[in-house]
Amino acid sequence: MCESLPVRCPDCRREHVYSAPAYPCPCGASVTPPLDPSADPARVEHPVWDEAWVTVACAACGRRDQWPHPELGCPCGTLLRVPVTTPATPAAPGRPPSRTPTTPSTDPAHPDPAHQAPDTPTPAARPAADPARPAFQPVAIRTALDAVTAAALYLRWLGYRDIRRADQRPPAGIGLAARGLLAQVDPTVRPASTRDVECLWLTAMTESAGCVYFSLAGYADDARRRADDLGVPLFVLDLTGTPQPVNAPADDLDAAGA
Repeated sequence: MCESLPVRCPDCRREHVYSAPAYPCPCGASVTPPLDPSADPARVEHPVWDEAWVTVACAACGRRDQWPHPELGCPCGTLLRVPVTTPATPAAPGRPPSRTPTTPSTDPAHPDPAHQAPDTPTPAARPAADPARPAFQPVAIRTALDAVTAAALYLRWLGYRDIRRADQRPPAGIGLAARGLLAQVDPTVRPASTRDVECLWLTAMTESAGCVYFSLAGYADDARRRADDLGVPLFVLDLTGTPQPVNAPADDLDAAGA
């Protein structure tokens, strides 16, 4: 699998060495999009949400998840989408995914170690409030898409599944949806307002779902008070990609999970 390759900007002809980012799989392993050295990078003229993601299989557990498509910003101002290879075919039914060889146990009282919980991640990872969950592994935020990725990773860590883009676009930021939940990610430098919080809550109410708000710039004081009244969890995304609870509903969600 190619993890780095030279990328030449078609506009200024400057050449860069691009290294693919690594993302944390829920099993604890790192997942890296496989770069395709035989294809040319494509200019991103008008970003499209569906084209900004790529399906990658974890080499350790076989799990297939969507991660941000590799992109490179050239100093000349051109944004390039770095090509990746076609996702590998999933393992045949009944065949376990590839793992580090272990010696299975035949004693029902002592299950195969390969099927136990993953090892504890690196010390830099955020400790898990629930001992049954592995520690949260953040992704650094450099772009608005990184903020959405960080929020999606956190929701997945909490236990939410089938995370996707919400059907209704929120007044500010980007909406995410999961089973029984709507989330709003605001990557702007403007603190979220009372109207932002109320619109999210009302949309969630019409869909009989819970809701959660993620903001890079924090919240206005009246927005925090209104969120407390409505029971909306509020999180601030720091630049490490770690959501920080800023009210009691967020503390409860962080501790209990989905």
